[in-house]
Amino acid sequence: MCAMNAPLSPDFVNGEVSFWYRSIGVPEPGDPLGGDREADVAIVGAGYTGLWTAYYLKKADPSLRVVVLEKEFAGFGASGRNGGWLTAALAGSPGRYARTHGRDAARRFQHAMFESVDEVIRVAGEEGVDADIVKGGLLTVARGPAQAARLREELASQREWGWGEDDVRPLSRDELDGRLRVTGALGATWTPHCARVQPAKLARGLAAAVRRLGVEVHERTPVVRIAPGRAITPYGTVRASHVLRCTEGFTATLPGHHRDWLPMNSSMIVTEPLPEDVWTALGWHGRELLGDMAHYYMYAQRTADDRIAFGGRGRPYLYGSRVDDRGHTHAWTVGALWELLTSFFPAVADARVAHAWSGVLGVPRDWCSAVHLDPGTGLGWAGGYTGHGVTAANLAGRTLRDLVLRRDTETSRLPWTGRRVRAWEPEPLRWLGVHSMYRLYRLADARESRGMRRTSALARIADMITGH
Repeated sequence: MCAMNAPLSPDFVNGEVSFWYRSIGVPEPGDPLGGDREADVAIVGAGYTGLWTAYYLKKADPSLRVVVLEKEFAGFGASGRNGGWLTAALAGSPGRYARTHGRDAARRFQHAMFESVDEVIRVAGEEGVDADIVKGGLLTVARGPAQAARLREELASQREWGWGEDDVRPLSRDELDGRLRVTGALGATWTPHCARVQPAKLARGLAAAVRRLGVEVHERTPVVRIAPGRAITPYGTVRASHVLRCTEGFTATLPGHHRDWLPMNSSMIVTEPLPEDVWTALGWHGRELLGDMAHYYMYAQRTADDRIAFGGRGRPYLYGSRVDDRGHTHAWTVGALWELLTSFFPAVADARVAHAWSGVLGVPRDWCSAVHLDPGTGLGWAGGYTGHGVTAANLAGRTLRDLVLRRDTETSRLPWTGRRVRAWEPEPLRWLGVHSMYRLYRLADARESRGMRRTSALARIADMITGH
């Protein structure tokens, strides 16, 4: 695909963490660790996973000494850059969890994710976190016959796994138009189990909440090594009975974890605020989240200040699992996202792009997230959310809480607990596999856009390459 040049606003910004932080101000990082510390729990990473884990541990036992160590500032990574989808979607598929734990366990996992959407909303309200949350649900649209066929298959699968009419329902083209007018859409599904959120506001509010509970959060403190009972930094060592790795897309930068999870890039653009006549043409009054059934899929939201934030994979992977942590986005990606955005919504064509940014998410080899705690060493971790971390991190935080406190609960017994998968292949196989997969997905989408009635064989080949 040859992307067009996107029209840029005069104050266009590329990178600099994200638009979400630009809108509220990039925080000044707090004090680094000032020497050795003794703690009960040391948490590496102050993204959603680390912050939720600290929050629930201190709420369960206020006497616990909890220390969080963060290289940049709380919410610097994917937690402050994502698409703002508080979604109940599982990483991977329920069938993969069912293979190891049975169908009932997989269903319990899904319902735990449903409940976690509301749990995040509850805590945000209780802690006074204003994160622009609107629980308008999720619209998944099908543009073209092949996508429509996959949407029907997906709905049938959801019904098989116990999703009733209250959990997901199909929408005709007319019903979709009553909510949001998407050019080329043949139909859609809608689920209530999704809410819009301003991710940086959520991260900042959660960080403030854990500090109020007495958690030590040390920013500008990179952890150079994790070992049983120790988190080692240039400024001192935190000694703790439990050391929890909550680094998600940055996990590959830690010694000994280079091939655990693939750091997958995802990119976003956001428009200038759109005038009322554009919203009259589009609808979108319910502030639903929006996704599609393409292989090279997109995700979007209508922001609180009436912009469209629109994301997709762009250039998905850097050789050697490198991480571009400042969020700069290639011009090709900006153009590709603009081209796709205006194909969905031609009425937006006269607007301009105000900001572009990228972030990394963690992808395990089997595309399924996991939580683990070794009771012998006290080492634990959670992540591999494959893009569903806004909600999954909350559930992971409660799972780690129960494991650390040795509680035998439904949460601690969810089928992601203790899940282990093989490492990703060494380079150059890793780079070749990921780029081949996404190249095939782009070609498959292009073929299907010409009216194919079933999924392109190229997409099935891509699935086989990486086990997606």
